[in-house]
Formats: sequence, C-alpha cells, structure tokens
Amino acid sequence: MKCHNCGDELVLELGQKIFRQDTCLVCGAYLRCCLNCTLYDPLAWKECHEPQSERVNDKALANFCEYFTPADANKVTGTSRATDARQKLEELFKKSKPAE
Repeated sequence: MKCHNCGDELVLELGQKIFRQDTCLVCGAYLRCCLNCTLYDPLAWKECHEPQSERVNDKALANFCEYFTPADANKVTGTSRATDARQKLEELFKKSKPAE
C-alpha cells in the first residue's frame, strides 16, 4: 500500500489491520481514508464502488467506513496537492527555446 499523500510505500503483513488513527510515518496523512481504499473511484456514485457505504465528504480524512480495504495501487498521483500545483505552474510558465 502507498500513502495517498506522499507516495511512501507501506508494507502490510498478511491480516494486518489499519486503524482509524493510523498515519503515514513520513507525512502524517491518515491511512484509513477513502483515497487509500480499493473501492475509491472518483467517477463512481459517492466516489465509492460500495453502494451501501455512507457518503464521505473529505476523502483524505480518517473515517469509520466498514468497507475499507487497503489498496495496493493508488488511484491518486501519490504526491501532495502543493507539489502537483507547483509542477503544473512550472509546465505552464516553462520558457520555450527559440527554434534555430
């Protein structure tokens, strides 16, 4: 499992549970959240593939969802929002080299 915020690889032993208050050792982001779940899908209804789940407004916050299952691969970039924004700005304002 990778942290949804920083992309740090978290090694889980077979049967190891992730509790509501568990956080990433690198960035401190909550681990038991929608962004780290196999059922999370930004294009699905309520952004979750489980039809009986309750709607969660902030997908990065810890929650009490009974259907949480740690995802092997993230559906988010694995970088923070600030890093993504900085990278997009750099690409936008990148100076193009004149053609020779």
